[in-house]
Parts: sequence; structure tokens; C-alpha cells
Amino acid sequence: VPIHSIMSAPTQRTSIQLYRDLLRLLTHIAPGTSPKSIALRTTVRAEFEKSRNEEDPAKIEALKANAVRALSNYMLYQGGVQDKMKGGKLGAAMDNYHERSVQGMQRSGNDSDEKNGAAR
Repeated sequence: VPIHSIMSAPTQRTSIQLYRDLLRLLTHIAPGTSPKSIALRTTVRAEFEKSRNEEDPAKIEALKANAVRALSNYMLYQGGVQDKMKGGKLGAAMDNYHERSVQGMQRSGNDSDEKNGAAR
């Protein structure tokens, strides 16, 4: 199943179809029985198992969309890692974004510490 067909309309696929598609895609991302492969399959299984008895159609659609989004984010991340090793712009842009995010979190953490210290 092509990734674009899964990602373009996750809500048109049944939950079991999406689950099987994700497991098939994982064999391309991490083939065999490597620790990475086992961890990814375990994560996918656990996430689907948590919602096995969900009956609310809106929640099911949101869960399916989240599953596709998580996999696409992982694939984007891996693409950035591969690109970075080749000296490409995507990996560098991802590093730059990450660095700015960490700095922003550190600044907001310091602001919170100062406010909490002043409140005491």
C-alpha cells in the first residue's frame, strides 16, 4: 500500500486496515528483529490495544489520524537524519528548529522559576 494512500485519507480505512498498513510500513523502516523494529511494532500494538474497545466514531477517527501523523512525523525525522548525513538543508533546518525550541523551553522554565520564587 503506498504511503500517500494511507496518509491522504486515514479515515477511509478501517482500524484493522490501518493497523496492518502500519505494521507493513514498519518492515520497511526497520526490517527484521532489530531492537528498533521490536520497539516500533510494540508501540504500534500498544497504541491500538489501548483503544480496542473504543466505540465513539469521532474518537476513532482522531485516533486513526494520530496514528498516521505519528508515522509521518517519524518518517520526516528519519528523512532529516539521512539528509543531514548528506549535508542537506532539511537536517540542518531540523537541528536549528530543535535548538530554538530547547532555548524557548529553557527561557520559559526560568521565567516560571522566577515567578515561583517571587510568590514565596
